[in-house]
Amino acid sequence: MRLTSLLAGLVAAVFATTAWAQDAWVSDKRTPGAFPIAGAEILYAKGDFPVVGLAVGDLRDDLGAVVGTSPSLSTGKPVGKTAIIVGTLGKNPLIDDLAHDGKLDVGDLRGAWESFVIAVVDNPAPGLDKALIIAGSDRRGTAFGAYELSRAAGVSPWTWWADVKPQRKKALYVAADARRFGPPSVKYRGIFINDEDWGLQPWAAKTFDPAYGDIGPKTYEKVFQLLLRLKANTLWPAMHEVTRPFNADPANAALADRWGIVMGSSHAEPMLRNNVGEWKAGADAFNYAANPGGVLDYWRERTKTNGGYENIYTLGMRGIHDSGMVGGGDIDGQRALLEKIITDQRGLIGQHVDPKVETVPQVFTAYKEVLDIYRSGLKVPDDVTLVWPDDNFGYIRQLPNAQERKRPGGSGVYYHLSYLGAPLSHLWLSTVPLALVIEEMGRAWDLDARKLWVVNVGDIKPAELGTQLFLDMAWDVERVRGLGAHGYEQAFARETFGPGQAKAIAAILAEHHQLNFERKPEHLQWFWGRNATPRSSPLSVEQANARLARFDALVAKLDAEAARIPAQQRDAWFELVDYPVRAAALANHRFFDAEAFDRLIGERPDEARARAAKARAADAQIAALTRRFNDEIASGKWRGIMSVEPADGSWTSFRQRPFAAPATDATAPRLAPAPVEDEGLIVVEAETAGGKGWRRIDGLGRGGASMAAGDVREASSGGAALDYAVKLPAGAWALDLDLLPTFPLNGQTALRLAVGVDGGAPVAVAAPRKVGDKAWAQGVTDGRLRVGSGLTLCGGERTVRVSSVDPGVVLDALVLRPAGACAR
Repeated sequence: MRLTSLLAGLVAAVFATTAWAQDAWVSDKRTPGAFPIAGAEILYAKGDFPVVGLAVGDLRDDLGAVVGTSPSLSTGKPVGKTAIIVGTLGKNPLIDDLAHDGKLDVGDLRGAWESFVIAVVDNPAPGLDKALIIAGSDRRGTAFGAYELSRAAGVSPWTWWADVKPQRKKALYVAADARRFGPPSVKYRGIFINDEDWGLQPWAAKTFDPAYGDIGPKTYEKVFQLLLRLKANTLWPAMHEVTRPFNADPANAALADRWGIVMGSSHAEPMLRNNVGEWKAGADAFNYAANPGGVLDYWRERTKTNGGYENIYTLGMRGIHDSGMVGGGDIDGQRALLEKIITDQRGLIGQHVDPKVETVPQVFTAYKEVLDIYRSGLKVPDDVTLVWPDDNFGYIRQLPNAQERKRPGGSGVYYHLSYLGAPLSHLWLSTVPLALVIEEMGRAWDLDARKLWVVNVGDIKPAELGTQLFLDMAWDVERVRGLGAHGYEQAFARETFGPGQAKAIAAILAEHHQLNFERKPEHLQWFWGRNATPRSSPLSVEQANARLARFDALVAKLDAEAARIPAQQRDAWFELVDYPVRAAALANHRFFDAEAFDRLIGERPDEARARAAKARAADAQIAALTRRFNDEIASGKWRGIMSVEPADGSWTSFRQRPFAAPATDATAPRLAPAPVEDEGLIVVEAETAGGKGWRRIDGLGRGGASMAAGDVREASSGGAALDYAVKLPAGAWALDLDLLPTFPLNGQTALRLAVGVDGGAPVAVAAPRKVGDKAWAQGVTDGRLRVGSGLTLCGGERTVRVSSVDPGVVLDALVLRPAGACAR
């Protein structure tokens, strides 16, 4: 029995009535004073930054794709009566003259970070009747302005990476009123390409750039362009052993500078070094306690070669390939060693980058065991940005306290949409819910982690939606929070596929994220601990069938919308919606139909073998769907980009085992059935009650929403209460709480609530949180923490009050389980 909210359907934000960027200021309808795109040439200054020339070249092509004829592009004098003038303040004489003469109001644009103004100006220069001015405060501000016009005209940021074709229009007009964009919410915003072994690297090496045979300048140029289209500015490049190190080819760094991209390196790669590919002396020698000279020389070489570019320097040290630091001994010794390492690294920056070390962007990422060293009292210079990691599954482990928020270096976040590691990887379909990203990154923003946001996107595909959300939020955090997950899904669908199907596509994406939050397609294997033997799921055949029925209903909706997708958008539809949604549904059929064989073969052998046949068919369909992605979509453009999880025998302890189909003539189960855990429960969804001090989060939780306690900026949530009226059958019922597996704030080590029944004294409920233990592993794979309250309720009408203790705790449901007879 499940008591659900009448409001559990999609709640789309008012803002979703327009696309994310395609607002009314660019239209195919003429308005008074509007600027006509048709017939205008694009002008920019020869002496402007190289990225400006690259961006205006893309703008020319983008506008041509929309209206059918590309504008001419020139660094000379205008030849027509209308022009789009793109330039950076101080680098474009015509724009500087307009600002000086008062014809262009740049306000406080001068000196601002990555900001721009778009305005229509009449009679801007002799011979010109009207101009559209895109003026940037700096090189990236100008580039962002050019791409903003493209996006507003209907060109998706994913026009190349996901084959989203813009809708053709007979005309385009830009509204006359000026508009200002920026500065961004987060200063440094970007992606980390990681675990590229099964997609991006083989695709680049064999399909996109076979002459280079690897991820190289040709591929990175497409990445840089994507970043600018998404208003991002930072890249941590691919770093696995399969890929040639980014800086092994000097053309990569030079190209990044040309595109205005700030280069960094992952938490495990200090000083822009790719240790897996560049350190040649052996893992044991990568030890600062035993070999400080050799390691320092290794770092010195990179600061010499790349110090002239715009970089973010990762400080500190871990072992080769993201392992723990070698040397230092106990935690006190490790802390002392890390402090010396940071001091020496900053010495190199002072020698080879800028003697004013405090002005050079530097980050220290407290990832895995490094967080424990930091918590032990590690001293990090105040101008260095502290970067807080999530637990690799979307839940941020720690955020800055009041004292840390005062540091001039500020804080940032390293987040995951894809991950290779324990307890099970998620590398295939990128199903971290949008609502979780908004919630966790919103907390980070509220607690002043605003200097750098980097997200691990794996192979980029198929993480497009999550990547765009993360970077759109980093650009304008409040707008995305205002939309919420469902509003954002609708805005994304509208921008990508047009208004006609946006609501229906958003509903598909919302249900897809909810179903896969309950269990990711890469986590359809139940075991706890590395190398443990998998066991059956805790679902009965009937419960699993109900889950499969939800997937079947979702696929039916998918098929209905697929039939309405225009021919020119079918590749984009397949890449962005059809493949991830359909593949996840098939993965569930493959697993649960095979498990039904295990559970039924003894008593209902014919039905069991029919379910086994369905499992084998689902497996074959996944293979066929993936072959289509690799061989047919976009005329084979993406050959090699998509691999089904698990793709091979690598990293087996971190990945679910390959699917083993029941044999046609099998008479025994493949796995011994495990006990069914969730039968006979009464589940009361958290969102069925409301109260001051609690906030509803739509799109996050098994019932479609959840309730978050308090304001994370406050030390206490003040005991705000949620009251639930529950009618229970006769007997005794033990009360548990389902919480989201978030992490406590304000220095606590457990998520804390209080629960009372029928007005009685509340009892304390605490869920300890420690990354790596069984509760954490079960929480991130189940998408919930089930915590006992210690209370038992008798049948009848009961009132349960849940009171907050600490801010940030997220309640998903009340769970009542049979507990025998009731002793009154």
